[in-house]
Amino acid sequence: MLDFAKFTKYSKPGPRYTSYPTALEFSDSFGYDEYIQKLKSQDSSRPLSLYFHLPFCKNACYFCGCNVVFTSKEDKMLRYLEYLKRELKILSSFVDCNRSVIQMHFGGGTPTFFSAEQLDEVIKEIRHFFPNFVKEAEISCEIDPRHIDEDQMRVLSQNGFNRVSFGIQDFNEKVQIAVHRVQPYEITKYAMDLARKYNMHSVNVDLIYGLPFQTLETFKETLARSLTLNADRYAVFNYAHVPWMKKTMRKIDETTLPLPDEKLQIMQYTIDFLTSNGYRMIGMDHFAKPEDELFKAIEKGELHRNFQGYTTKGGADLIGVGLTSIGEGVSHYAQNFKEMKEYEAAIEEGKLPFERGVALNEDDMIRQYVIMELMSNFKLDIKRFEKLFNIDFKTYFTDAINELKPFVDDELLTMNDNFIECSQTGTLLIRNIAMPFDAYMKRHSANAKTFSKTV
Repeated sequence: MLDFAKFTKYSKPGPRYTSYPTALEFSDSFGYDEYIQKLKSQDSSRPLSLYFHLPFCKNACYFCGCNVVFTSKEDKMLRYLEYLKRELKILSSFVDCNRSVIQMHFGGGTPTFFSAEQLDEVIKEIRHFFPNFVKEAEISCEIDPRHIDEDQMRVLSQNGFNRVSFGIQDFNEKVQIAVHRVQPYEITKYAMDLARKYNMHSVNVDLIYGLPFQTLETFKETLARSLTLNADRYAVFNYAHVPWMKKTMRKIDETTLPLPDEKLQIMQYTIDFLTSNGYRMIGMDHFAKPEDELFKAIEKGELHRNFQGYTTKGGADLIGVGLTSIGEGVSHYAQNFKEMKEYEAAIEEGKLPFERGVALNEDDMIRQYVIMELMSNFKLDIKRFEKLFNIDFKTYFTDAINELKPFVDDELLTMNDNFIECSQTGTLLIRNIAMPFDAYMKRHSANAKTFSKTV
């Protein structure tokens, strides 16, 4: 049995690296005109990945870190769909919409808070502007099992959606009450049965560890119950407690949160449990069956990471549409306004609702490659890196290599002239292992209220 208390020294604030540079580096110094120029100059031979943010929820889940609008007003939701359509029209002026679309994702909020008719309407509008979805496109939607019916699932299926992701978080009632999300097993089972009936070929379930009142024993029960759903993929996230950023998190009693060593035990047990039941660990917090395309990608070292999570769809430009959405190009990130008034005002002016972003310099792109390789594949092929960038790795990253030596001493990492590779325990601390390659970390290290803790 590993001494998890030994590794709690690594519990410190750190990024999740859904991007590099992280969103903290986004600013208005990357302006609207520069963003438009980036869009216009994109290589038309590169495929597109589309993200649509549907931000509405009826009630707050206290653990949620997403950008959400709480409402039950139908007119507010209909108004948003109209602005979304107008945003698509403006976007079509700057992006070659005839490019191949290889991925599309509906995130939230709760996308299925919209009715079947509303979902059908917005999907048809998207396909009007972007007509060239490839046959094997990954088209996915996040679903709250408490808000899904057969008509909605039928509409998704008829419009080509082939992947859905269900939020579970935890089946323990005490935990559910503490985070304001009561969701009995039967509701989740019904949603899973609908997904199978309508031929969703990949179904993901989300769990979160580190929530109030969770223990290793209670989480074992959640894992056992979730296994009966026979999901194709799992996402098992470390709860990011950032009450200075999310007011609803202030409703959580911090004294009820599990300590870092127990969280490590929970994650280690999760890895052992899922791998013994036919799943394999993919990236930082995902698991998939061996026949899943994610598993095949990691075997080839071709797994990618973006704002939609882990994907096999690399080499695409990501276009973010809707309130607070983030897009990614070869050398930029761009984010839309987070406030509805500002979002609508920009569209009223005939402009994209762009608020801020960042243009990547050469050093950013070099470090982005290293960090994303580690985050995706738990391994860096140094010779491949040197060939790609024509750089001597040890010379360029002398400081980072020195910072990684304690990880080697703790048997979390092996380093030689050819590879940097995580041990199984090291994968639990992959955020820490990536951080020495982050040129911006020193700027933020003195501020504890910047990132969630890594453990």
